[in-house]
Amino acid sequence: MARILLMIMIHALLCAQSKYPADTLLVSKRSPTLNRIGVFPISLWQRLSYNTNIFNCQFFPSCSNYGAEAISSNGILKGSIIASERITRCNPFAYNYHLESKYPFNGEDGRLIDLVKQDESQSSNRSPLVAALLSTIIPGAGRAYSGRIMDGIMGFWTFYLTGSSAYFSIKEKRAIAGPLFFTTAAVVYLGEIYGAWRSAKYYRKVD
Repeated sequence: MARILLMIMIHALLCAQSKYPADTLLVSKRSPTLNRIGVFPISLWQRLSYNTNIFNCQFFPSCSNYGAEAISSNGILKGSIIASERITRCNPFAYNYHLESKYPFNGEDGRLIDLVKQDESQSSNRSPLVAALLSTIIPGAGRAYSGRIMDGIMGFWTFYLTGSSAYFSIKEKRAIAGPLFFTTAAVVYLGEIYGAWRSAKYYRKVD
């Protein structure tokens, strides 16, 4: 099964066409192989999300394009962590937090503008270092400290789900699911630390 999945992945990487946004990174000769591997799942997701309105993203750029850009700009490891952090924030409470921070909306469709590279002029009165340390101890705690309590709860819940899935998969000695869930949980955990730092540094309630 693993060999079949690997063959499908290689075939898709070699035969990708620029039909969806992430495909441009797959076919680009300037993209390192590891980055293309990281973008590959995103390109698969876009084949689904771009053909239905069910998975419309509230953010601009969308989480899939945000993740592809993050991986392209920062490499597969750091980019995956940044993408994980955004996915956690893409929850029902994002709109209210966006209003509180007085962040802009996309003129064409009203989506919440949230870029990979934040405006350095935006700052919070919370310590990014303290926030990151809190989420290192308890995932989500740093976001709560930064004033985004619901994001913190979502972050903790996401880590709990991926972490428990990793634990039971490894305990049951599942050759594929174990490493896969463990890697996912690790990325989510690091994403929570990064998300806490980012929340404290850039996101603040504006009166």
